[in-house]
Amino acid sequence: MKKNIHPEYYPDATVTCACGNTWKTGSVRKDIRTEVCSACHPFFTGQQQRILDIEGQVDRFYRRLQARQEFLEEKKVREEAKTSPDRLISDLELSKRITETLQKAGFEKVADVLDKMNEGGDEAMLAIDGFGQKSLIDLKKKLRSFGYEIPGVE
Repeated sequence: MKKNIHPEYYPDATVTCACGNTWKTGSVRKDIRTEVCSACHPFFTGQQQRILDIEGQVDRFYRRLQARQEFLEEKKVREEAKTSPDRLISDLELSKRITETLQKAGFEKVADVLDKMNEGGDEAMLAIDGFGQKSLIDLKKKLRSFGYEIPGVE
């Protein structure tokens, strides 16, 4: 071994825990301080339910968990609002001609259109003056894109 390159070894170094427990060991440091030891750690004491909250990690975890729950609830509300039968026909972003034709026929909400399709199917919609096959296809595509279930289509 080379001389004068190794640190000094203390065979009687003192380890002090935050709980007050002390013991002797060998180390290159004279005094060692620790936050947790076998006398106070929940695993060794059998108190598994005791949580050591160092630097607020548990609080941060619960805040993130709460934020996630709020995000999921908000997402669910948005999805329900997206497929609400009370949505106006004008909110479907259909062409101006289709929107005006449906409003002229007395359809204000998506529920009105779905009810009409339930009662008479495609024929009832095609019977509307100025509402043709292309308009019906565009309407069904738009309703599907918003998440509505089209009656009579499986």
